[in-house]
Amino acid sequence: MTERKGAKAVWVAVDWGTSHLRVWPMASDDTPLCRIDSDMGMGGLDPSAYESTLTALLEPYFTPGTALDVICCGMAGSRQGWSEAPYATAPCRPPSLDLATRVETSDARLNVYILPGVKQHDPADVMRGEETQIAGALAADPGMDGVICLPGTHTKWVSVHSGEITSFATFLTGELFQLISQQSVLRHTLASGGWDTSAFEAGCRAAIEAPQALANALFRLRAEALLANLDPVEARSRASGYLIGLEIEDMRPRWQGKTVVLVGENEIAQAYAAALATQGAETVLADAEEFTLAGLRSARAQIT
Repeated sequence: MTERKGAKAVWVAVDWGTSHLRVWPMASDDTPLCRIDSDMGMGGLDPSAYESTLTALLEPYFTPGTALDVICCGMAGSRQGWSEAPYATAPCRPPSLDLATRVETSDARLNVYILPGVKQHDPADVMRGEETQIAGALAADPGMDGVICLPGTHTKWVSVHSGEITSFATFLTGELFQLISQQSVLRHTLASGGWDTSAFEAGCRAAIEAPQALANALFRLRAEALLANLDPVEARSRASGYLIGLEIEDMRPRWQGKTVVLVGENEIAQAYAAALATQGAETVLADAEEFTLAGLRSARAQIT
């Protein structure tokens, strides 16, 4: 994102994740002046360091005598974050400023609000940050009745109806792939990069046809590498296909007969689109940053 020169920041949008921090100083027309990326995520910060971290990044954007409204989503509102923002309970509308936690700051140039996440009791599940992207999706399509998939380390499938999050499910698929490829015996077999679409799709179909055989299918990759010189990129792609295929099969009742909105245009979102395509599902790829900003804009509008 190219920095806009000359315009003043009137508020700040913040997505504070576990490992990364993204900050958008916003102009009066609600468009970002720039995006500031930092590795000062929740996982590496003491609660006392949040304010100083933010003010250091925003120093060029302060105007004397004026306070900036700062609207945060994500892990800054977790129990280990800046200030805990209690969960809203699904089914619910994506929580906005009326449920936000106002953070007391020592710097009068900041008015900080942290948006809450969403919890679900049965089956137990939680989200922080994704609910703001869902708010952005609903801002774009208020009548949406379907499913939103947010691929990542912990992928979420969210059913929405009449402007509400009705239910959701989180999968450890991305983290499992990292563990298998980096810490299991398959670390000797799977390439660290590269992609084979045909192998990935074959892995998806195999997992869907025989989900009970997942552990055996994974080990066969090791055996094929030893006995038949299986290409490491093919092995990596098939392993990913096994795991994602298992996930989309479990979520079939949510997406069957509907268009799946995939939030993200990166490699993993493309992989989910390819996996769903093997089952004839229709998908739409949406820009994750735009949905995040749309959700934060919606919250900011309640102040103005």
